Amino acid sequence: MSKVTIKSIVQQFDLEVVSGWDQLDRRRVTVADLYRPGLELAGFFTFHPVERLQLLGKTELSFIEGLTKAERQERFDRLCHPEIPCFILTRNYDVPSELVQAAQEKKVPILRTEMATTRFASKLTNYLEKLLAPTTTMHGVLVDIYGIGVLITGSSGIGKSETALELVKRGHRLVADDAVEITQTEEGSLVGHAPDLIRYLLEIRGLGIINVMTLFGAGAVRDKKRISLTIHLEAWQEKRQYDRLGLDEEKVRIIDTELPKLIVPVRPGRNLAVIIEVAAMNFRLKRLGYHAAQQFVQKLGEVIDEGDEID
Repeated sequence: MSKVTIKSIVQQFDLEVVSGWDQLDRRRVTVADLYRPGLELAGFFTFHPVERLQLLGKTELSFIEGLTKAERQERFDRLCHPEIPCFILTRNYDVPSELVQAAQEKKVPILRTEMATTRFASKLTNYLEKLLAPTTTMHGVLVDIYGIGVLITGSSGIGKSETALELVKRGHRLVADDAVEITQTEEGSLVGHAPDLIRYLLEIRGLGIINVMTLFGAGAVRDKKRISLTIHLEAWQEKRQYDRLGLDEEKVRIIDTELPKLIVPVRPGRNLAVIIEVAAMNFRLKRLGYHAAQQFVQKLGEVIDEGDEID
């Protein structure tokens, strides 16, 4: 599970540390959701999500000012759970002394920002979602073909890198070769990029490692791309029945997202770059509502029906 330290959040947003300096490296954030504990300050603690960052804005602080000193002390004592990552006050509001006392006892840091609550919450959520997004690494090649992110997979030596080189020569853009780091930025959306060490590099057996950006220019590469289609290359098997119409649509699950999967058999004489290029074009047409295989089957059915009527 990905984790973000409170210290990194302080540095990213230039937050003021009111108390808890010694806890900044120890405290970790594991979820991107924030929480405004208004109900808890009113006395309702049944469903208090202590794993979230606790955000206190004008609404919460105005409410707590209307309570007696004893009530404020009791609410903050219950609010300061030891598992809370930290409290963050917005708009540079004064920190209630009862909160400072309770937070110090439970060793929970208190931070403060000048930003308005809504604006800060939006920025912090985006920051946490980016860092805490589920990630994985796959062996393959990611290429941008006519705006479609195509992930090419297959066993070692099947010809993935050579195919990618031919696609680059045909005007498409390389994203990653050999290792593709994939992040699920949101539900149903996967973004792939290359590890920093091998960015823009392509390994061709017999030739070695080449720098695609240096050889073909900046227009031949891109840093990241949303993955829309996966194509698996495998050695031709004589006894296997391959899809010849395009009606069977296989899926592959990466993290929590399913993507269309095409299986392309490899044997001498087949131009894999052209086949993959056409597959990407055909995929884009399907998204626009045109499905050649379905229209063929529909027309074939109409011809058969007409023949039956003549008989």
